[in-house]
Amino acid sequence: MTDTSSTGQARGEAPAPRRRALYRLMRYLPLVAPVLLWAVPCWVLLYAGQHWPAPVTAGGTALFVLGLVAMPLGMARGHGRRQQDAAAVLGDTLLGVSWVMFTWSVLLGVLLRLALAVAGVGDGQDRARAVTWAVLGVSAVLLAWGYAEARRVPRVRRLDVRLPRLGAGLDGLRVVLVTDTHYGPLDRARWSARVCETVNSLEADLVCHTGDIADGTAERRRAQAAPLGTVRATRARVYVTGNHEYYSEAQGWVDLMDRLGWEPLRNRHLLLERGGDTLVVAGVDDVTAESSGLPGHRAHLAGALDGADPGLPVLLLAHQPAFVDRAAAAGVDLQLSGHTHGGQIWPFHHLVRLDQPALAGLSHHGARTVLYTSRGTGFWGPPFRVFAPSEITLLVLRSGN
Repeated sequence: MTDTSSTGQARGEAPAPRRRALYRLMRYLPLVAPVLLWAVPCWVLLYAGQHWPAPVTAGGTALFVLGLVAMPLGMARGHGRRQQDAAAVLGDTLLGVSWVMFTWSVLLGVLLRLALAVAGVGDGQDRARAVTWAVLGVSAVLLAWGYAEARRVPRVRRLDVRLPRLGAGLDGLRVVLVTDTHYGPLDRARWSARVCETVNSLEADLVCHTGDIADGTAERRRAQAAPLGTVRATRARVYVTGNHEYYSEAQGWVDLMDRLGWEPLRNRHLLLERGGDTLVVAGVDDVTAESSGLPGHRAHLAGALDGADPGLPVLLLAHQPAFVDRAAAAGVDLQLSGHTHGGQIWPFHHLVRLDQPALAGLSHHGARTVLYTSRGTGFWGPPFRVFAPSEITLLVLRSGN
């Protein structure tokens, strides 16, 4: 088995062109994005030929300016050193609202206005006002629906995954995947308990959590995470870290999951045996672990597979789909990941695709490796999911025979 740590270093020295473009974009995004997210809807709704009465224009402008100030301030106070949950909820919600309004201001501001002009409907003011009401209506509906989608217990997504090297004794093995629960400023302890009840109803042999448990330390989010201790599996419950653990004292989460009865697979593996056949279940720390400075934390696939029979099939837990290049090079049979949230709020998935090789679902890599990317069980930041529903995933493994 090849040690892929040098591969990761080489990638750092010569990143792919799409990653270089993303890094350049991310460098300036915190400065430019808030202004664009609020200024574009403000212009489209108020100043693009509507000729609203002065009080309407002034009041609307004041609301947009207030949003522009409150959003970054709330996020800074909520996610910075102060860690004020109320401020985080305000900032995150405004981020979601502004993103949806920005998206539909751009789309309807161009397409609907053009369609009305081609159809000869009304004059310039009528068309401008029609765009305003359409943007407000569509945004309100999507935000209400997106909030309900984010706060509900995820639907179960069931699928069979055929692994040619899987022995007949393991055929039908039931693997449940939860990931990206992101317990955070909005208290979701009851939601967490209902998620765990749903997982238990699936009668899994193996339950996996592929990281991003929470936004905040284990001590702070303990009540929301506590129901994970009730999850049942006939064989094992396994967990790997995500990038958000490394913003929130990752070792505390590793220790808490261990106390809750989950096995943290920190660059190691266990063997799952049934019917005379064996599956290697391995896990690696998130790829951001090494830069966190925590001693011993890094993504080390060779260490995770050290001592495993190379003739056995391997199921690998790795938080980010981007790890699949290393998994494919090592001959891993199935990698389970999260991280992408399926984009969470359309059309953010286009930015996710710049950084990750898969957005959601099954994909094939190399000669052998199958990757399953979950859209996530919870949500990060804005409490909305638009055209990217959350999921609890039941994968039934099927042998090549």
